[in-house]
Amino acid sequence: MSVSTHTVPHEHSGKRLDAWLTSQLENVSRARVQTLLSEGKVLVNGSAAKPSLKLRGGETVEILGETTPPPLHATPEDIPLDIVYEDDDLSVINKPAGMMVHAGSGATDDARNRGTLVNALLSHYRHLSGAGGPLRPGIVHRLDKQTSGLIIVARNDAAHLKLGEMFSRRQVHKTYLALVHGNVKQEHGTISAAIARDAVRRTRMTTHRESGARSAISHYTVLERIASPFGAFTFLSVRIETGRTHQIRVHLSSIGHPIVGDTLYGAPARLVSGPGVRRKKSDPEPETTSLDRNFLHAAQLQFAHPRTGNALDLEAPLPNELTGFLAMLKARGNPA
Repeated sequence: MSVSTHTVPHEHSGKRLDAWLTSQLENVSRARVQTLLSEGKVLVNGSAAKPSLKLRGGETVEILGETTPPPLHATPEDIPLDIVYEDDDLSVINKPAGMMVHAGSGATDDARNRGTLVNALLSHYRHLSGAGGPLRPGIVHRLDKQTSGLIIVARNDAAHLKLGEMFSRRQVHKTYLALVHGNVKQEHGTISAAIARDAVRRTRMTTHRESGARSAISHYTVLERIASPFGAFTFLSVRIETGRTHQIRVHLSSIGHPIVGDTLYGAPARLVSGPGVRRKKSDPEPETTSLDRNFLHAAQLQFAHPRTGNALDLEAPLPNELTGFLAMLKARGNPA
């Protein structure tokens, strides 16, 4: 096991241990320092120490183990894939909701490197593009975890490079199906609003921040309007010109119509019958229902094959949980 030893200079007296280590260790984040401390891998004068320990100067600080964790590498897992199209250059997969595309930045190897689309791809294919790095082999673009539908996978570096250029030039046409809360007034519309990360809630994106905002354009068409005991809903087809993080979700929420199930952007966790109706104590309890995913599905991809130039027009139908939810709303809205 690697052990590094440091002596605290007397002029650093009064500093917290965690802050001092972060300032002294090159290319080591504060989060990594906190992990080492929580795992008991930092000794001060031979004893495990708390992050808040105030230094006096002259202490001997030992770090047990590597200050930087080894890089993660995706590992194959035998997970079924719904393959819509494949050849030697690319594959198009119909990803289910609940599956992450690639590993995230969780706290442990197991937490951030299991059950992803990449794990399934590595088990199914011998070769994938390496252009995305060891955690993202073959991945050219992404879908949110709770969004289902079509995603393109590059099987060699040449295809990856060409597909990346096509996405940058907006030559890949993506159409989604979404069910939103409320009655969208216009039959057709375009939302052109730049998107940036929310300054307060870092898991969210926003259209209300100029700093770091990137242009984003979404076009929608109303497919159906649904009146139900749980409120009004609008079923939309959405075509995006850009592919910003959470683009459709934040755009639709910004016009007052969050996607059903998308609690991050304002949708209720549970739908209650008779919304907005004031009830007496003697009234029966209202009926409730819920959808444990976002009602957003990447239904169609249209693009030219990166090597042959042949036109590809691929579709994936709504998954059963979404068709079933739609059918329930319609049935309840039109009693026999």
